[in-house]
Amino acid sequence: MPEAIEREADFLREYVGHVEIQTNEVQRAWALLPCFLELARWSRSNRFDLVELGTSAGLLLLWDRYRYRYAAGQWGGKGAALDLTGEERSAIPPELLRIVPRVRRRVGIDRNPLDLRNPEDLLLLKSFVWAGQEERLARLDAAAAALRDDPPELVRGDIVERLPAELAHRSEEALTVVLNSAALGYLDEAGRKRVRDELERAGEAGPLAYVTTTRPANGTDRHWALAIELWPEGGRREVAYADFHGAWLEWRG
Repeated sequence: MPEAIEREADFLREYVGHVEIQTNEVQRAWALLPCFLELARWSRSNRFDLVELGTSAGLLLLWDRYRYRYAAGQWGGKGAALDLTGEERSAIPPELLRIVPRVRRRVGIDRNPLDLRNPEDLLLLKSFVWAGQEERLARLDAAAAALRDDPPELVRGDIVERLPAELAHRSEEALTVVLNSAALGYLDEAGRKRVRDELERAGEAGPLAYVTTTRPANGTDRHWALAIELWPEGGRREVAYADFHGAWLEWRG
């Protein structure tokens, strides 16, 4: 390996200078699914329009196409291309798994979105998976297969600048749900405030929901809290704790 790095030093120096790191860990969908189901129950909305911030290749926008296993049961079609499970540190309520919201529209915003129908983009995404993580690579291949025939809409641009335009497309036919899994951590304080201000403004104008990872109320930085918000009058609820990559979930309801 050192010999290969030395031999390709010029190429690698140029490569890291213009290619941004891209990851899209689809295992996070296993931790996020109960949040979407609880949001559907809470809002009494059975149809969603999704807008994801920092979407990469858009794999989390396809969460309803995967199959999930929990202690309380399973969710999703038996013919799903990807089967997800993990460690439950507290079980999700079985009644959640009987809720089946439908996704009408899927839009992801990213500075450099990847089209996994393009073999080079798929290879790029794989190149950022840590060595030896064969299960992660297998999940990525399966998720890419689920995407190919009906991919989400990916919008190239800065999430701070593009979010207002996407929220302007809201329809009374579905609840618009904004998803952030990790992207806001890469913005500065001013950028995060602009996103928050836009959500508040749009929420005052009509129904809007937000599913986000955030720092837990106890202040730890060892895992995420998963929170859901509902406007105009729903408020905010911290519903779960989860591993950064979705390996475990502690449901709090």
